Amino acid sequence: MPDSDLTKQEDLFTNTTCPYCGVGCGVLAQMNEYGVVTVKGDTEHPANQGRLCSKGTALGETVYLDERLLYPEILGEQVSWEQALATVAGHFEKIIETHGPDAVAFYVSGQLLTEDYYVANKLMKGFIGSGNIDTNSRLCMSSVVAGYKRAFGEDVVPGCYEDLDRAKLIVLVGSNTAWCHPVLYQRIVKAKKINPDLMVVNIDPRKTQTSSVADLHLDIRPGTDSVLFNGLLVWLETADEHNAMFTGNFTSGIQAAMEAAKKSASSIEIVAAKCGLPINDVQEFYRLFARTERTVTVFSQGINQSSSGVDKINSIINCHLYTGRIGRPGMGPFSLTGQPNAMGGREAGGLANQLAAHMEIGNETHRHRVKRFWNAPVMAETEGYKAVNLFNAIAEGKIKAVWIIATNPVVSLPEADKVRSALEKCELVVVSDCVGETDTAKLAHIRLPATTWGERDGTVTNSERCISRQRPFLEPPGLAKPDWWIITEVARKMGFADAFPYTRPAEIFREHARLSGFENANERLFDISALSDITDRQYNALTPMQWPITRASPNGTARLFSEARFSTPDNKARFIAIEPRPPASACSANYPFVLNTGRVRDHWHTMTRTGMSPRLSAHTIESYVEIHPDDARLYAIRESELVEITSPLDKSIYVRARISDKQQQGSLFVPMHWNQQFSSQARVGSLIKAELDPVSGQPEFKHSVAKIRPWQANWYGFLISRHKPALKYAKYWARSRGKGFWRYEVAGHAIPQDWSEHAHTLLNHPGEKENWVEFYDKARSHYRAARIIKDRLDSCIFIYPGNILPPRDWLISLFQKDSITSEERANLLRGTPPADQEDYGKVICACFNVGEKTLLQAIQANDLKTVEAIGDTLQAGTNCGSCKPELAELLKLL
Repeated sequence: MPDSDLTKQEDLFTNTTCPYCGVGCGVLAQMNEYGVVTVKGDTEHPANQGRLCSKGTALGETVYLDERLLYPEILGEQVSWEQALATVAGHFEKIIETHGPDAVAFYVSGQLLTEDYYVANKLMKGFIGSGNIDTNSRLCMSSVVAGYKRAFGEDVVPGCYEDLDRAKLIVLVGSNTAWCHPVLYQRIVKAKKINPDLMVVNIDPRKTQTSSVADLHLDIRPGTDSVLFNGLLVWLETADEHNAMFTGNFTSGIQAAMEAAKKSASSIEIVAAKCGLPINDVQEFYRLFARTERTVTVFSQGINQSSSGVDKINSIINCHLYTGRIGRPGMGPFSLTGQPNAMGGREAGGLANQLAAHMEIGNETHRHRVKRFWNAPVMAETEGYKAVNLFNAIAEGKIKAVWIIATNPVVSLPEADKVRSALEKCELVVVSDCVGETDTAKLAHIRLPATTWGERDGTVTNSERCISRQRPFLEPPGLAKPDWWIITEVARKMGFADAFPYTRPAEIFREHARLSGFENANERLFDISALSDITDRQYNALTPMQWPITRASPNGTARLFSEARFSTPDNKARFIAIEPRPPASACSANYPFVLNTGRVRDHWHTMTRTGMSPRLSAHTIESYVEIHPDDARLYAIRESELVEITSPLDKSIYVRARISDKQQQGSLFVPMHWNQQFSSQARVGSLIKAELDPVSGQPEFKHSVAKIRPWQANWYGFLISRHKPALKYAKYWARSRGKGFWRYEVAGHAIPQDWSEHAHTLLNHPGEKENWVEFYDKARSHYRAARIIKDRLDSCIFIYPGNILPPRDWLISLFQKDSITSEERANLLRGTPPADQEDYGKVICACFNVGEKTLLQAIQANDLKTVEAIGDTLQAGTNCGSCKPELAELLKLL
């Protein structure tokens, strides 16, 4: 191909940003003339330098229309935008007139773009006049906001990703970085290879995939992190590692913090006993921290999602302040953001206790300033309900109308069934979403179709304060509209047209930038006022840039506090005295297990996007609980058996057992993702009591309590079909998407009178000429069948009296064929391939679709010794690297 043609093809790609985690990876995306979407990493983007994780790599599989909400609906009936918008505005106005502004609420999302956040916050706080707008970032990042504000006076991440390259010690606390922020994990792995002196400490009750990079793993007792870091603060004093010049000139509160630390953690022996750690491991961690100036402490949801999350964060920051390790390359306390624009939402005032541009509702000067800037008729004077209490207020009838935008709280919030019940009773539920059938959208009176990644136009801010553009490369389907447009149109119909004149996102961004600099005499570090006059063309061409972006620093600022000037009234950083508190829920004889929740490698939040991808659905096809082998033996739980987990809320879920010595004894881990579109009863949020951090209002997702027992069914099975069957007898089912088919794992108590008759009813489609291959032992409820149409496998169903069933992998591979051979047909009911065909096994590498059995055979046949050698042979692990820890585990098996 001539060079000119290659250049022309490259020009067809659109520079945009990934919609998943807070790493904020740059993506190049295009759709070709056949409707096929291609994505690749943007080598020019500073966040990822060309790398993408498995989720980012599979973005092209998530943009199609199967699940989309395409038209406005009222009570399930399609309506025009005019009718939908007028109805929303009219109901809001009526409720406000009757019950006051606090009777309405918005619940928004870190999935939104900053421009969406800005107009939603402006409408609610400045024109409706209520603080009742909160965001699902409350569930993941609000403790960080509060911790940074207590220490620095402002919600400011001090460092940048480059610090990971330049550090000599990286401490990972409560972060399964390998699965939750894979691109940054690979950056750490690369840094360690370049610099063998780099040490990594991993602090986590579980030995996760992240542990494979660690020189030291501390499997801390859940909930005791602040004890560990209080102990470190005391040890630093004992070891004479105090940066007295820094603390004396640039901090306050050191004496009270040290006294509090000594009360709870006066010696290594006490710390080790409270944290459940070997004394030598605690000493080694403290010694490493003390001797290594260039230390970055990376923390995430394992710290944040706690009823004392803010205190844990400040206990970490205290240690960095004591040693002066902040504001310089290769050091600092660094929070990894959960969502793609949780940071942008914080900047735009998306939390109920904030105003836009890092100003506060509780500050009268800030309120007046924002009111004048917006020319607002009213201004919220008190903070609104935070996420959990917002839905409690709906349940109590205090909030009569709620507008939920780009989030799924019926799955993601604690006490999720209570949330569902609240929405069922609410006078008006409006949902804006791109997906039509989420657990939350099903409860909406009005559903508004929103654009999504690939169609959206605006900005996001990642974990290192880097503002990037999300640019559209697809036309919005149906009548889908941007969220900022929907909110703006509702505002206009409520009588606020003059204040909401926006016709494109660049106008909103410029206003947002102007407000950041308005009467900001270096009071607030969040300042992007240098962008307040950019043209539409400059906005469209905006390159990634870290705030502050000011006239003095027009190209952005990578690292903050280099001059040790903080956003507090005296410009000094504050030590916070920390008195560790135990988790709010304590184990008991009836509920003996700590229940912890989190992410899996290839899924995201409540699976509304990743559940559409066959590639991402192949690695973890159903929810599970990870349990220690000793606990499994004690409770008679076997590998891959179905279990019932119950909490003190008297709610239960049913999931698959995974027995692992990497799980701490006495603890259970369940993924957060599964909803009622993908499983019958696996919403782990329904089990979790809503215990909140008193400062941040963030729920404690990492330490609930539960009990567990085997769940016995009368039959077990699986079903693979090109259609979605309407299951009738399955008490348990889990569904995952394959390429051209759906896979179901099923089990139940009730047994049909005749399995063969039921299967034919379940899978037949009128007008199709079909052939069936069947085996049926009616007395044992043992049934196997395959449905074939014109030599093409259409469906297969296997029902057994026990839970040990044939492998699915070879059967799944047959669904990729236009026709099957007579040998394959003969082997269908055995579920095993003919002798001359290979069974690839469970997918390990999602990027290149490499199965476990293929990997094991290649390792043996080629005498492979390293993960790199596997990559050279099969490509596995050479893209995002998320599977590298699993590849390393396979090498240990042989």
